[in-house]
Amino acid sequence: MRITQEADYSMRVVLYLTKLGYEQKVDAATIAEHEMLPLRFLLKLLRKLIKSGIVKSYRGVKGGYALNKPPKDINLREVIEAIDGPICINRCITDSAYCNAKRTGICEIHNELSRIREDLVKKLEEVNFEDLKNKSKK
Repeated sequence: MRITQEADYSMRVVLYLTKLGYEQKVDAATIAEHEMLPLRFLLKLLRKLIKSGIVKSYRGVKGGYALNKPPKDINLREVIEAIDGPICINRCITDSAYCNAKRTGICEIHNELSRIREDLVKKLEEVNFEDLKNKSKK
């Protein structure tokens, strides 16, 4: 599994919004400058984060972006999946049509990779952005 640069940047953006404070609005240009991201690329990420319900946008002169829910309710898995889609170690795990051996369900490798994926997902769900914010204060 490889976390894309988009997902990595999105985690940084969510952490930045977390540090500002829940429901605190900030404009995209400020986020882009602080996180050293191209504005157009950031806007693409923000659209995906809005669609997934992690971030909300406000229109108008006093508009901007803010977290849509408390940081303790946002975990790494949510952000990664909002950008990259479902976490997958091997595509045969999510779609049996990709099993070259046609042994889905009885394949020892498939079964083991499924358990590893479940462990990885659990670990990513255990890390929320409130905890990350608190760790950065130390």
